[in-house]
Amino acid sequence: MRKVAPLLKSKARSQVLAPKPKVADHVYRTAHYALWRTQVVSRAGGRCQAVEQGQRCIKAEPHHRMYADHIHEIADGGDAFDVRNGQCLCASHHSSKTAQARANRLQR
Repeated sequence: MRKVAPLLKSKARSQVLAPKPKVADHVYRTAHYALWRTQVVSRAGGRCQAVEQGQRCIKAEPHHRMYADHIHEIADGGDAFDVRNGQCLCASHHSSKTAQARANRLQR
């Protein structure tokens, strides 16, 4: 039986570049950030602060992971350690908020 030639030509292995691994900003590895995160999540009672259609999200610790999110992102000039610039969000709300902020940043 004859082999069928591949439809796509493959590049030599030496030409294929592996994606760079994501590296967290140094701010997120500091003791100051850990304290800020604890304060933000505690202030919210460990419950997501996102509000949709007039209803606050019901996700909360310990069954859901909570993220301390910068309301005004650091990349956009937000204060990294001001508790007033923080909100507690569940994973889904944090992901959608971060994606929207990134899209807005790219449009500028």
